[in-house]
Amino acid sequence: MPLGLILGLGRAFRRKRPSSLDILSSKRAPRDYYKGKNCKPTGFHTRKGGYVVVNEKLPNYVVPDLTDFKLRPYVSQCPREVKTAEATDAAK
Repeated sequence: MPLGLILGLGRAFRRKRPSSLDILSSKRAPRDYYKGKNCKPTGFHTRKGGYVVVNEKLPNYVVPDLTDFKLRPYVSQCPREVKTAEATDAAK
């Protein structure tokens, strides 16, 4: 029994070491390491400390014209049950 407990503790310590060393954060890395948040830069920094935004790097969203669209954007949380002939035939 005591031997199994000791072996179990040893396995737990061995499991934690490799996974914690694989995670590289700014606290565990050199001083100049910057991980970022996985987003693309929208411009560049100038020599005097400013930032210039480049319009080509900004996201461009294309939205279609929905003026005569018959569906509405709202979906009710309490939908009504609609019985159709296809649904009743499939249940039989």
